[in-house]
Amino acid sequence: MAVPQKIRVRFAPSPTGQLHIGNVRTALFNWLFARQKRGAFILRIEDTDMERSAARYETQLLEDLKWLGLDWDEGPDVGGAYSPYRQSDRMEIYQESAQRLVGEQKAYYCFCTPEELERERELALKEQRQPVYSGKCRRLDPADAERRRIAGEAAAIRLRIPEHPIRFHDIVRGEVEFHNEAVSDPIIVRSNGMPVYNYVVVIDDAAMKITHVIRGDDHLSNTPKQVALYEALGLGVPEFAHLSTILGPDRERLSKRHGATSVANFREMGILPEALMNYLALLGWAPSGGDREIFPRAELIHEFDLRRVTPSPAIFDTEKLYWLNRHYIKQSAPERIHPLGSAFLARAGLLPNGLDGNIGGWSGRLVDLLAPYVDKLDQLPDRAGIIFRFDARQALSAPENAEVLSTPSSRLVIASFARRAATESPLTVERFNAIMNEIKAETAAKGKDLFHPVRVVLIGAHSGPAFDKLIPVIEEGSRLELPVHVKNVSERVREFMEAMEPGS
Repeated sequence: MAVPQKIRVRFAPSPTGQLHIGNVRTALFNWLFARQKRGAFILRIEDTDMERSAARYETQLLEDLKWLGLDWDEGPDVGGAYSPYRQSDRMEIYQESAQRLVGEQKAYYCFCTPEELERERELALKEQRQPVYSGKCRRLDPADAERRRIAGEAAAIRLRIPEHPIRFHDIVRGEVEFHNEAVSDPIIVRSNGMPVYNYVVVIDDAAMKITHVIRGDDHLSNTPKQVALYEALGLGVPEFAHLSTILGPDRERLSKRHGATSVANFREMGILPEALMNYLALLGWAPSGGDREIFPRAELIHEFDLRRVTPSPAIFDTEKLYWLNRHYIKQSAPERIHPLGSAFLARAGLLPNGLDGNIGGWSGRLVDLLAPYVDKLDQLPDRAGIIFRFDARQALSAPENAEVLSTPSSRLVIASFARRAATESPLTVERFNAIMNEIKAETAAKGKDLFHPVRVVLIGAHSGPAFDKLIPVIEEGSRLELPVHVKNVSERVREFMEAMEPGS
């Protein structure tokens, strides 16, 4: 009985820029498939574009993948049985295979200049023909072509596409067929000696025993050329799965005009990695059974199935990502979310860079106070305005407070609160509750008529955190040496009453 082949997949990014959300979705699907099947996930760096590739981009993409929670079994930093894992270190392998193909007359030297090829293309378009290579150099005598090359004439190497349709199976799209006339003979090595993507990817996937090629559907048109190469080299063809394009809300291809598009962007915004992983998994994949949307990492691995990946384009919904992020922020343990949130407040100049002692403990309580009200952690500094940027005149003039401040009882409640709280420093939660009971008895106000005016006095808005959490943060913060002074309750009350006076 044959032993089943171990699943091996790869993610092969080019280090030419930041890791785009479409690419990282591809990485995630490969990783989920490998982990679900107990296979191997390989990271390979495709850096044959020497002009655009940079070490800093490779470093960043590795960091971004690790931040997201993806790990790999083989790669440039961990090694493996099929190293090296950078294409720039595999040039000899590519040259050897290319010469073998030429020697077996499955590939040939092409001496056409760029100008000749452009004239061919323009003529084909003018005659309303498909602009594919004419095959002019295919008919050259191999011995003559070798002599011309040795003599120093510039020559690329082209693969001979077979005289039959090229077929392959796609897990997402089913059986796919390309007519050979539509493919033409692709260049596999340029005249400057540099191998091209469609060639090296086949050599590497075959050498690394890749069983499934999972990638974006922008590579679908490359696949017949690659299948032809597998056949020319006498190699087995892997399974393919081409993932749908990710579109923006306007149904155009996702790009920078839609906002954040890279892992680094989302990381800087304060999106948690588990939220991004959860959301990306739902882009083009439908879990079985119901409309459930929250999938922690372990459950994603258990549920993932390539057969449930849809060929339809996926729409990137930022609000849904934010909804998931809000869920994971609320679920995060305090020891994790406190330093993350405090870092955003420190970058905004609201906290000192070094947090220790009393300030460290207070910053954690501040994050606890504000985090339930944000979609992403970079919103914390703005939300912290209720603590650091209290402005009584602004609170009085804010349109959203007009209804609260216009009720008959609001001025009575505010005046009663001011008489009692103006001299309380610090104001404790116990004393605050006692004051509110006294005001209720004095004014007969209750519910929102009682609490909303007091909240406007304390934070400049009629909605916000619970008083039993808010007041200790305000009072403790006012006693700390912070970059921005926190006004305590009595300061806020006095400022508010002064702003209410006629002519102030």
